Amino acid sequence: AGESGQFDFAFVDADKTGYPVYYEQCLKLLRTGGVIALDNMLSRVRVMSAEIEDPDVIALHGLNQFIHQDDRVDAMLLPFGDGLTLAVKR
Repeated sequence: AGESGQFDFAFVDADKTGYPVYYEQCLKLLRTGGVIALDNMLSRVRVMSAEIEDPDVIALHGLNQFIHQDDRVDAMLLPFGDGLTLAVKR
């Protein structure tokens, strides 16, 4: 609807299996230098487990890996609370 590149900040705290889609949508809406904050990215540290069965945790684990390698952003995972990822659009 013409909103691409118009926002400075996006906060995601929703259904965890939807996070990858929300991440991509937020990147489209953010201007360069905008920040995406994704809540609960450690999922009570379950994302670090060798055996993941929960679909929410699988989605968060995959998104953590994806964001780490995504050249469109500079990102960090802050290990307080249940984990907060901040991704700054390049």
